[in-house]
Amino acid sequence: MFTPRRSMLHLAAAFATGLALAGPAAAQTFPAKPITFIVPFSPGSATDLLARALGQSVTADTGQPAVIDNRDGAGGLIAAQAAARAAPDGYTVLITTNSTHAAAQHLYKKLPYDPVRDFAPITALGTGSQVMVVNVKSPYRTVGDVVEAARANPGKLTFGSGSSSSRVAGELLKQMTHTDIVHVPYKSNPLAINDLLGGQIDLMITDMSTGVPQVKAGKLRALGVSTLKRSPQLPDVPTIDEAGVKGYDMGYWFAAYAPAGTPASVVERLRQLLAHATATPAAAAFFKNSGSEAFTTTPEELAAFQAREADKWGRVVRAAGIQAE
Repeated sequence: MFTPRRSMLHLAAAFATGLALAGPAAAQTFPAKPITFIVPFSPGSATDLLARALGQSVTADTGQPAVIDNRDGAGGLIAAQAAARAAPDGYTVLITTNSTHAAAQHLYKKLPYDPVRDFAPITALGTGSQVMVVNVKSPYRTVGDVVEAARANPGKLTFGSGSSSSRVAGELLKQMTHTDIVHVPYKSNPLAINDLLGGQIDLMITDMSTGVPQVKAGKLRALGVSTLKRSPQLPDVPTIDEAGVKGYDMGYWFAAYAPAGTPASVVERLRQLLAHATATPAAAAFFKNSGSEAFTTTPEELAAFQAREADKWGRVVRAAGIQAE
């Protein structure tokens, strides 16, 4: 006799089998429509330019358009929340940075998303370095000069920043050199650069895209690169570590995430598409122009990398006494 209990068992088994097959089946037909890349920053930003370069490759590989959805504002929180709430079907991908997935939880009292539980890591996309710059008329010609002056005149030197990466890079320098350099906040790094050019602040550690053009124009002097590896854009400029602040390392990174619950097979397909996209001419041009380089991972490697970075950013923010907003 076919009892109700046996019927329920058959239904449960069929449902489980369907779930097991759903992922691979979805991946075989994915993508069947346009993929939306949500970007936390405005058009023309480094993250936006990278997303557009990646989108060109994904479109060429799949025949499906990649739609760029810029949701700038609130330090990236608006975009991250939108991506977290999207359907977990692979058609919404967050192209983001350490701002939303390593720094935000330490800089804001309450996030509208969980940077771990609400996302399925896909792959890292790239890493970049920053550069310490001063006005070309400044008396400081080396990182050592800045440190020496800061120690001799506590609270007299100033550094500007217009991003979390720039701010935390400056705070880390203060911590590792045991100096008191006053932070001056700006809404963006270009605004801080304007004041550096005008002599209103003494120095800043900024992204290459913002700083290098001014260095090459002879308006700013580059003193040190923020990562342990020299920048191909400034091959003659030492790293801050080489310049005497041993162990100093504070860069930034790009990565891709899908909403939590996206089938693993679809995540893997996205990983393949994006990893291939980072090696295309359009992406290579972006990395060269922005002073960054391609860096891809498995989802598991990205999760581990993100955890290490979040811990690192948290330690610097807490030590700096930065109050969460």
